[in-house]
Amino acid sequence: MGFTRRVFLTGVAVVGVLAVGRWAADRQDEEVAAEHPAPELDRVAAPSATLTELPADAGQVMAWTVDDGTDSGVVDAYTAFAAASGIRLTYFVNGVYPSWDDNADAIRPLVERGQIQLANHTWSHPDLTTLSDAEIQWQLQHNHEYLQSVYGIDARPYFRPPYGIHDARVDAAAAAIGYTVPTLWYGSLGDSDLLTQQQILDLADEWFGAGRIVIGHLNHDPVTHVFPRLEQLLAERGLQTVTLNDVFTSDQHP
Repeated sequence: MGFTRRVFLTGVAVVGVLAVGRWAADRQDEEVAAEHPAPELDRVAAPSATLTELPADAGQVMAWTVDDGTDSGVVDAYTAFAAASGIRLTYFVNGVYPSWDDNADAIRPLVERGQIQLANHTWSHPDLTTLSDAEIQWQLQHNHEYLQSVYGIDARPYFRPPYGIHDARVDAAAAAIGYTVPTLWYGSLGDSDLLTQQQILDLADEWFGAGRIVIGHLNHDPVTHVFPRLEQLLAERGLQTVTLNDVFTSDQHP
């Protein structure tokens, strides 16, 4: 067998192995999704006011939300964790960060089956109260168009104002382009800054609970090392994770 033919056949074999590997991974993801279906909830209309927690009668569910995306490896780790565990997450995306392009191929299948929801955290994370109405709308609209282009989704009506800072003027400017639900949180993993693994676990112990919207961040590595313990805490408390779309209906997500 000549050198060229050996190289060609080796290349075919490698491609075949990679294709089988991708197929196996897809099958595994489908099996995990089947084992962890979306909760059967009596969904209610999305509120027209600031959202900080889930409806009181939603049951033993918690919305685990994560913001920003400054570290591509953390976005990758969260997405792999969701795919392997069935955990349902809402990502509040700043499209300016390369992590959202880097991980798009891994995130898209989970978005398509509703396990990960993408929501709007503005394009580049400014304090919206310092901007003009036109600048507020540009931040949200530019990010909106990015999410449509890369992920094929309409992120309305949920937006998370950076730092949790907003006022009536910000809310009105956002609502004028369809972002009618400022979405804050009831508890936090505190990891917008670099924390230790134990600090994150202590905050999870404090805040993981029924009806909570809990915020984490896609920015620092320590949280990726405690995923099994966070998953165990959910199980111990009988909690099921949900996306906002699992709980609420809207014009974009009937």
